[in-house]
Amino acid sequence: MIEKILATIFFPGAVFLLAVSLFYEWVDRKLYARFQNRVGPHLAGPFGLLQPVADFIKLLSKEDIVPMAADRLLFTLTPILASALTLFACMFLPIAGPTGIISFKGDLIVVIALLSIYTITVYLAGEGSNNRFASIGAERAALQLIGYEIPLTLSLLSAAIAAGSLSVGGIVEAQAERGLWLIVGPQSIGFAIFVISSQAEMKRIPFDIPEAEQEIVAGWEVEYSGRRLALFRLSKDLELILLSGLGAAIFLGGPIGPVIPGLEPMLYTIYFILKSLIVLAIFTLVRALFARLRIDQMEFFSWKYLMPLAVILIILTEVIV
Repeated sequence: MIEKILATIFFPGAVFLLAVSLFYEWVDRKLYARFQNRVGPHLAGPFGLLQPVADFIKLLSKEDIVPMAADRLLFTLTPILASALTLFACMFLPIAGPTGIISFKGDLIVVIALLSIYTITVYLAGEGSNNRFASIGAERAALQLIGYEIPLTLSLLSAAIAAGSLSVGGIVEAQAERGLWLIVGPQSIGFAIFVISSQAEMKRIPFDIPEAEQEIVAGWEVEYSGRRLALFRLSKDLELILLSGLGAAIFLGGPIGPVIPGLEPMLYTIYFILKSLIVLAIFTLVRALFARLRIDQMEFFSWKYLMPLAVILIILTEVIV
């Protein structure tokens, strides 16, 4: 029990996840800058490695303002709930072994549900601000959820059908037994759907429609500042590691790789981080290549292309299995 508690708090638990999430933000910003022929973070710490930490501390030290017209309960609760949800979902990631800190049959469904609840939290945060721009951003987040949630779910379920398990750890172990990643084969289509839908889930370009600064200032988070905004930014970093890690676990075998007896936890962690960084690089490349879509274009693309493709993939997987 003591070992389980220490693992949950330190490694590969909360402390490790928070540190790695800030590191992933640095990688994302650095890659994004390079793709745009910029330098990116380079002043705070070696190679700018401490820039995300500096930004987080800066936000914590800023004045925390609650608008008079805002719903104080929602305005205070949603940043805490957003960061807690994403941190809890990260506990299902198989980082230092074939299974996560939390693992049971059907845990993949729980992770999908937590991602949906996070978007609902974003909607409540925008509406609780009682600001016209925040309300528009909240409505866009809810509309976007309708577009990408089903393709995202179907892409993960098709991988689960191919592996014969609804558990994240079970899918990783199935790939280890076969000696072949799921991305090699028909599930490469599922991986493409997962990448596109994950961009929408994280509200990143070209799906940063709920936060479009040129149109609605900062969308649903326009009224947030100080500690509350810091928690939202932290939840975005945790969501980045969650979806990068989920893509690596479901389609790239997760932490599985050649090991030396006695060094399994360390090597598993290295493999997991390397594979999830590959997925993160793909996310960043998509972010750098495309311009923002309109909300109607996003819905049209999701329902006309992503949805039929995801359904066809499910049918194809069933036939093959």
